[in-house]
Amino acid sequence: MNKNQIIIVLSLLVCTLFSCRNGQQQQTTTTNDSNMKKDTTLKPFVAENLFWTREPKQHTITDSLITIVSEPHTDLWQRTYYGFSNDNAPVLQMKTANKLFSFTVKTSFNSSALFDQCGIAIYLDSDNWMKASIEYENEEYQRLGSVVTNNGYSDWATHDIPSSIKEMWYRLSRRGSDYYIETSPNGITFHQMRTFHLDKGDGEISFGIYAASPVDHSFTAQFSAMEVGECKWQSWPAEDTGFKQTANK
Repeated sequence: MNKNQIIIVLSLLVCTLFSCRNGQQQQTTTTNDSNMKKDTTLKPFVAENLFWTREPKQHTITDSLITIVSEPHTDLWQRTYYGFSNDNAPVLQMKTANKLFSFTVKTSFNSSALFDQCGIAIYLDSDNWMKASIEYENEEYQRLGSVVTNNGYSDWATHDIPSSIKEMWYRLSRRGSDYYIETSPNGITFHQMRTFHLDKGDGEISFGIYAASPVDHSFTAQFSAMEVGECKWQSWPAEDTGFKQTANK
């Protein structure tokens, strides 16, 4: 084989390798695009789409009813005021990259010990999460409220309701990294509980339900009427508030 023939063979090999690499890159890009499209599709909150963070010993899951028996000495809280970190409550969630949706669920419960709680959650990691629930206090009143934790520090916003209430509907809505919680005693009329931001809540998130018993006790929490659908939190551009936006200095 002379010098010219060697050059031709090497050129053919380079072209072949380049063509194969382009084909692989195109296939990878197509696959990634397909996965992103799949991730942003609104899926139902049913067993095949759910996963546990800390699975409890007792639970049942069907597409219409989920039952969790809370584990004693479980809770979610990070640092603020009390100084301690509790990060051991069972959370049942599904993942989505969809940035516009609402999740609605009905909770029924027989809580009877201090701080027994069940409700909705967004659990990203131990330092970044949200929960909204009713926490039992005593036979007269309990606390309907929410905790938002960003970068390892929790807050707590509540108001008191009668302890005779044993059902509550929650609706969680998302717009990017901003979120909106509503509650309802009947599943028909919803009232604003809170608007909040999650520092790490802009991409793919996990959301769902949880139940916990911080003291040496357990109770049964039931979740039903679970629905994931179009965002019910209406957009409200800044100019519609009547306030002028000012540039950051």
